[in-house]
Amino acid sequence: MDTGDTELLQRVRAGDGLALDLLLKRYEERIYAFGMRLCREPEDARDVLQETLLTLARSADSFEGRSSLSTWLFTVARSFCIKQRRRRVGAPERLESLDDAGRFEASEPATTARAPDDAAADRQLADAIETALARLDEPMREVVVLRDIEGLSAAETAEVLGVSVAATKSRLHRARTQLRALLSPVFGPDADRDDASTCPDIQRLWSRHQEGEISASTCAEMEAHVAACPRCERVCDSLGRTLAQCRATPGPALPAAVQRSVRDALRAASG
Repeated sequence: MDTGDTELLQRVRAGDGLALDLLLKRYEERIYAFGMRLCREPEDARDVLQETLLTLARSADSFEGRSSLSTWLFTVARSFCIKQRRRRVGAPERLESLDDAGRFEASEPATTARAPDDAAADRQLADAIETALARLDEPMREVVVLRDIEGLSAAETAEVLGVSVAATKSRLHRARTQLRALLSPVFGPDADRDDASTCPDIQRLWSRHQEGEISASTCAEMEAHVAACPRCERVCDSLGRTLAQCRATPGPALPAAVQRSVRDALRAASG
């Protein structure tokens, strides 16, 4: 476990209220963003945040540290997200179209969006990623958020999801491919090639390469193919930009009113 978390937990167990406050500040924004991305409803995200932080405050003494604190908190938050979704069974999801104005312009030339030094293009891609995440099925959304946005390891992600590492990686590869397909209005269609059918499954190979799953010889073959294939080079470039933007994009902001209400609930529960 992270040394900072370990020290703070030890102080919390000794009755240090300041240490608990520091832990809450360390994780509240991440948990709220996680709840927003999974539940898609501000009210549900607030409830997930409140219940997760209450669990942290009440269970600090019993937390054994077999996993990292972040892994444990995301596991708790996910369980509350599932409960919230079950309560809303039958309620329509408020999913935005990838063509919605104000998110990004689908007709924008791909060359503009691909400019590496263009801050507006990065913002465009970040907005598009958030919208695309909302359109992924829940299992695909979960694995991308945990692995590619929150930065958990494959093993930690598997622990949160309650599945094997192999199953997690397989789901991740499919999710990344689906995410890129949803982002095609940003990157533009792949270049046509008469012999495209001879290309390897470059998206899956690229994803497996990110997880250290392919051999050095296979990696060399992939790199040689990409160097000679503009279509596959374009695919790999867009996948790389998507993953980098996932890691760099801040999550939905925690509203000050929500932060205050959650803290009030924590104080009331501890009183």
